[in-house]
Amino acid sequence: MTRRRTGLAGELVLLAAAVTTVAVLLTGLVAWHTLRGAAEAQERDQLARQAKVLGRVPALSALLYEGEQRIAGANGVEIAVVDPAGVVTGPAAPALDTARRDVLLSGRALSSTGELRGAEVLVEGVPARTGGAVVLTRPLTDVDSAAARMRRDLLLPLGVGLAGAVAAGVALARRFARPLGRAVDVAARLAAGERGVTASDPSATPGPAEAVELGRALGVLDAALVSGERRQRDFLLSVSHEIRTPLTSVLGYAEALADDVVPAGRLPEVGRILHAEARRLDRFLADLLDLAALETDDFRLDVADTDLDALVREAATTWRERCARHDVEFRLEHPGRPVAVRTDGFRVRQLTDCLLANALRITPAGAPVVLATRVGDEGAEIEVRDGGPGLTEGDLAVAFERGALHERYRGLRPVGTGLGLAIAHRLATRLGGTLTARARGPEGGAVFTLRLPTAGDPARDRPSHRPDHH
Repeated sequence: MTRRRTGLAGELVLLAAAVTTVAVLLTGLVAWHTLRGAAEAQERDQLARQAKVLGRVPALSALLYEGEQRIAGANGVEIAVVDPAGVVTGPAAPALDTARRDVLLSGRALSSTGELRGAEVLVEGVPARTGGAVVLTRPLTDVDSAAARMRRDLLLPLGVGLAGAVAAGVALARRFARPLGRAVDVAARLAAGERGVTASDPSATPGPAEAVELGRALGVLDAALVSGERRQRDFLLSVSHEIRTPLTSVLGYAEALADDVVPAGRLPEVGRILHAEARRLDRFLADLLDLAALETDDFRLDVADTDLDALVREAATTWRERCARHDVEFRLEHPGRPVAVRTDGFRVRQLTDCLLANALRITPAGAPVVLATRVGDEGAEIEVRDGGPGLTEGDLAVAFERGALHERYRGLRPVGTGLGLAIAHRLATRLGGTLTARARGPEGGAVFTLRLPTAGDPARDRPSHRPDHH
C-alpha cells in the first residue's frame, strides 16, 4: 500500500511547530536549571542584608544571651555571634569552623555552606561595627522550596510562549506554503499542457521574494512554452508544405505515367521533373536529419589542425563557378597565409557552403557575393556578405530559428528549405564558435560572420560518426 505523502503546507506547519516547540523546551530546560542558582543567590542576598543590619546593633551578644531577642523561628534563620576575641556563640555556632571564623575576624564577609545539626545550610557572615562578626544560616531545603515555587511560576509563561510560538510558526509556514502551493499547481497545469496559466502579476502575490521570483520564472516558462509550441506548429506546417509540393508533383506525374497519358516525346522532360522533385525532397530530408543530429548529445566532430585560408580558397574555387552560372560576381578576401585553428574542417566547410548557398539564392544578377577570412583578437573569422535585399531588425531576431525567414519571405523572394541558417547556427555552436548576423554590409546585403577560436579544442577531440550528406 502506497503511503500518502504530506502536502507542502502540512510539512512546513509540522516543521515550524517542531522547531518552535524544541526552542521553547530548550529555553525552559535552561531556565529550569538556572532557577536553582537564582533561588540560592536570592536567599544568600537576603541573609547578607539581614546580617549587615544585625551587625550594627550594639551589644548584640548580650541581647542574644539574655533571650530578649531571638532571630530564629518559622523562617529557619539561625544566628551566631563572633566576639572580637574569636569566641563564637549562638544557635548557628556549630556551622562556623575555625577557618570561617578567621575570615570574619580579618574583616572580610563570608558566604559559604556548612552543616548544622546534620542538615546542610547556607552560611552568610559580615563583620560587626563594634568588632567581631554576625553569622546567619538558613537550611538549603528552603532554597529548594523557593526554586520549586519559581519553577511552578515558570510553567505558565512557558506554556503561553509555546502556544504563541507554534501559532506564529504555523502562520509563517502558511505564508510560505501558499505561494509555493500555487507554483506547484501552475507547474502541474503547464506539465498537463495548459498554457496561459500565469497571467496574473507575480509581484502582487504575497509571500517571500523567492516565491515571487519562482512565480515570475513560471510565467517566463509559460510564455516560452507558448512561443516554442507556436514556432513548432509553424515549422511543422512549413515542413508539410515543403514536402507536399514536390510530392504532389511526383504523384501526379507517376499517375500520368501509370495511365500511359504522357506522350513519348515528353518522357525525358517528365523524367527530369521527377528527378528534380525527388532531389528537392532528398535535400529537405537531409537538412532535417542534419538538424536532428545536431540536437543530439552524441554528435561527434573530427577535430584536427586546420588551415582556414586553404579551406576558403578551396571553397572559392567551387563557388566562383556556381556564381558565374547565375551572373553573380564572386569575390574572395583572405590573408594569403596560413590561418591555423583546431576544429573540424569538414564541418566548417559544410557551414561555409550553407552560408554561401543562402547568399547566392537571394543575390540578383550583377551583384556580388563575398567570402572573406581574417584573424582578429577574438579568433579567426569567416565572413559571407551578399548584395541581396539584406535583413530587417525583426529578421535578425529570428534569423537562426527553424523556418522563420522561410515562412516570412516565401513568395516574396527565393527561399530554400528554411533549415539552412538553423543548421549553420547550431553547427557553429558545436564547433565552439559563434555565428552572428548583421542587417547590412558594404555590398548592401546581409552579413554572416563565423568566429572560431584559434587555440584549444572546442570538440574535445572525439571521433566522428559523420552522417551521409547528399
